[in-house]
Amino acid sequence: MMKTISKLTNLVLIALLFSVSIACSDDDDGNGGQQTGPTITDLAVSNANLTTLVSALQRVGLDATLDGAGSFTVFAPTNAAFDQLLQDLGATSLDDIDDTTLTAVLLNHVVAGEFFSNQLTSGYVSTQSPNGPGGQNLSLYIDTSSGVSLNGISDVDLDLADLDASNGVVHVVDAVITLPNIVDHAVANGNLSDLVGLLTANGNTTFTDLLSDDMTDFTVFAPINSAFQSFTNPNDNDIAAVLSNHVIVGQAAFSTGLSNSYVPTAAEYAEGINLSLYINTDDGVTLNGTSNVAIADIVATNGVIHAVDAVIDLPTIVDFALANPALSNLVAALQSADSQDPS
Repeated sequence: MMKTISKLTNLVLIALLFSVSIACSDDDDGNGGQQTGPTITDLAVSNANLTTLVSALQRVGLDATLDGAGSFTVFAPTNAAFDQLLQDLGATSLDDIDDTTLTAVLLNHVVAGEFFSNQLTSGYVSTQSPNGPGGQNLSLYIDTSSGVSLNGISDVDLDLADLDASNGVVHVVDAVITLPNIVDHAVANGNLSDLVGLLTANGNTTFTDLLSDDMTDFTVFAPINSAFQSFTNPNDNDIAAVLSNHVIVGQAAFSTGLSNSYVPTAAEYAEGINLSLYINTDDGVTLNGTSNVAIADIVATNGVIHAVDAVIDLPTIVDFALANPALSNLVAALQSADSQDPS
């Protein structure tokens, strides 16, 4: 599947819910383009509440990166934030975290470009942590509905935001932003709360356990809240089976890899036989002819989420015939025959 999506469906409401509208600021200080003043690393070193962060950056060599040329936004966890992380991990110091993992976590706090707090709106941005499937950069969900929160676990201290550096800006945060899996991303976004509620209904952890598995990649077509609110389950299908029909197991299908094709979902028609999902990319991305991808490529450690505007019910043969343009002549013939049936 190698056909690049030409455009996403123009869904204004959903775009407003999910889009990030942030613009880069100008680092030119009037000195012929030369940047002057403290770098991001300099600002961190000068702040007594960021000594653990500085030590971590120095250990893996990222202090040099954030001291050099470029433009970055850094969400900087305090010493207390790192202390809480170590407590949660049952670790005594950062020495208990290997360099590879520490580097990935630190980069999950770095965004390319300089974005001040008043330029942030609710939506997704890419971090510099390449820990998604195939080396894709992880997504970070920013929620500005009440202050500024990150992936639902870390809040920007607005009294210590917008620390301007010559190569970017620093925002001090109160928690370390750990690497998100698919469940973490779903829980963090209030627009997916209905999905999360169904996934965990009656204490059920089957889906959350599955989608937290970092040994397997997944693609999840995640219906937003309004999709569930308009879903009447016309065929009275088991909701667990319906949810399974939104999950592809064993691959992270990014938008650039989608094309007109059938893929198996986690929903079973019979034991060991999985239902198919028809993907159409002629005009955006449509699933089984009823559900459109509105926001693509929300990257997690164990796969990718595509937010969709409608619940994908379990398909019948008629549903597949109507969804696939290649079967349009068959559909027309059947409709014609039906209209001529004297009964």
